[in-house]
This record gives sequence, structure tokens and C-alpha cells, in this order.
Amino acid sequence: MEVMKLRLIVMRHAKAGELPGGPDAERALRERGRRDAGSAGRWLRASDYVPAAVICSSARRTRQTWQEVSAGLGREVSSSADPRLYEADLAALLAVIAATPAALAALMYVGHNPAAADLVASLTGVELDFPTAAIAVIGLPGPWAEIAPGTGELIASWTPRLAG
Repeated sequence: MEVMKLRLIVMRHAKAGELPGGPDAERALRERGRRDAGSAGRWLRASDYVPAAVICSSARRTRQTWQEVSAGLGREVSSSADPRLYEADLAALLAVIAATPAALAALMYVGHNPAAADLVASLTGVELDFPTAAIAVIGLPGPWAEIAPGTGELIASWTPRLAG
């Protein structure tokens, strides 16, 4: 087995409310979503899966998810909101991830389904139930520019249900 040098943390945004008549991109987290995202951050820290950098969709709910997750990490992590990730399909998502600087060993993506679940399934061959606030941690051989379907290994996964 090839040694895994990179870690990709894939997270679906936490539970958001509706915004009747408003743009989907502006939907905000519900209180449950805030709690779940905070629990996710604490799990990442306790499991030693703190990313070196984060890319997230520009949608309000993903940015709020990251804000709550980051509060539980215990340290500052560089993050950016990328509008390309809002409606990205698997191919677009892989292209954005492939552009990650080679020196970065652990990247976190906070985004939407179906792209998040498709990414996990494509890289690892494992089809996970991926509810809101779910996380999958994937080991990859690297470099980022060469990640491709089937090259990853599912290291861990978490959902709010597991938090109790």
C-alpha cells in the first residue's frame, strides 16, 4: 500500500433554514446547524484532524459552518470562500482541489451535496451516508495536482448522530 502523504477533509455544510423567495446562497444555519458544526470542530481537534487550510463555498451556510467549526479547533486556520465551489460538480471540485499548493499537507473542503458525497465516493470507492455537517477524512498519496478517482483511502468519518 502506498504511503498516504496528504489529508483531505470533506465536510457538508451544517443544517440550514429556508429562505422563501430569497436566493439559495443566502440561506443561514439553524441553531441545530450551529451546534452540529461546533461539535464537528471539537471532533476534528480531538481526533487530530485539524486542517492547514480550508476552502469553502461562498454560500452563507458554508461560511457559517466553517465559522462554527473553526471555533472548536483551538487555533487559527487559513480559509477562503470560493464562488466556484457553490454549484461545483465533481469535476469542478477536483480541479479546484488539484490547484492546492504542494506544500500544504491537510486541506478541508466545506461545501454542498451532491458534490461532497460524490467526492468521497469517487476518491475512496466508499459510499457514505452524508447528512448535513457530515465529515469524511481521506488519505491521499499526493501531490494534489495528481489526485484522481480511486486514489484515496477513507481514514475516518463523523456525523452529528455519532456525537450523541
